[in-house]
Amino acid sequence: MGAHPELPDDPEADEARHILVRDIVARGGLTDPAWRAAFEEVERHVFVPYYYVHGVRGYERLWGGDPDPVRHRRWLRGVYGDEALATRMRDGELISSSSQPSLMALMLEALEVREGHTVLEIGTGPGYNAALLSHRLGDTAVTSVDLDPEITESARAHLAAAGYRPTVVTGDGARGCPRRAPYDRIIATCTLPSVPPAWPEQCSPGARILAPLATGLVSLDVHATAHGPRAEGHFLHTPAYFVPLRGAPPLPEPVARPGGVPRRAIGNELFRFLLTLTAGSLDPREALSLWEREERPQRERYGVTVADGRQWAWLDDPEGPYTWPLGV
Repeated sequence: MGAHPELPDDPEADEARHILVRDIVARGGLTDPAWRAAFEEVERHVFVPYYYVHGVRGYERLWGGDPDPVRHRRWLRGVYGDEALATRMRDGELISSSSQPSLMALMLEALEVREGHTVLEIGTGPGYNAALLSHRLGDTAVTSVDLDPEITESARAHLAAAGYRPTVVTGDGARGCPRRAPYDRIIATCTLPSVPPAWPEQCSPGARILAPLATGLVSLDVHATAHGPRAEGHFLHTPAYFVPLRGAPPLPEPVARPGGVPRRAIGNELFRFLLTLTAGSLDPREALSLWEREERPQRERYGVTVADGRQWAWLDDPEGPYTWPLGV
């Protein structure tokens, strides 16, 4: 639905992009033809003119304008590889990235957008995800917020070069963007310690919030109640690791090697998810006992509720015996 960029033909980039889309489809992704068309037509290399990879002497910068053809091809292979790319470093710290395309596809499909929906994106990054949303819904339907003015300025330039002009706002993503509310969908591309209360408040009834939390992705449906909006839903099946939401309280850290917990459990990704989700509110040994008693539950059995000024994580039932408060 969005603009069709008029960029110079790049057969090598076109082929690499088509191969990426084909591989995502082969693994069961991009089942929605509209999202498949967006990934086919939005050129990721326009949004990632350079990125950083680990080298012998720390981070190495690869860029599309490199005159060395070998390094140029290496840059292009990375751009259209199914991996996250470090796009902005500051004092040796990663502050922005372009997410793994297959994970982006999964998140966008899980949003279940429809014609006429408005979307708020938290974490603009290089602008690629905003371009995909704009392709699907149109520029005027998309608002993207990021705290860093350098990131938003760069994203606007990338989006304009690709022919897309959504609203890109420099601001605190935890506050949303009230002047553009209400939204039918909110999607975050940064990890949260908890769900910012402003987000459900800026949602239309029946909206959906999709956000990374505790190494997972939680999908919350928002409903109006007499006491204000209630957001509730389960985690998706997939693990997810993103740059933390800047300006938010620090993420709770599970104990690295909790005493009394065997190494085999610590090495299990699902148990680490439970430790992260319940950090600060459940002793690791109690977490292990619960995890084993419940037969090592998958992520989909866990959920989050935001209501009445509180929010909590839970296993199986938001009002059941296994609930843990999330910090606000």
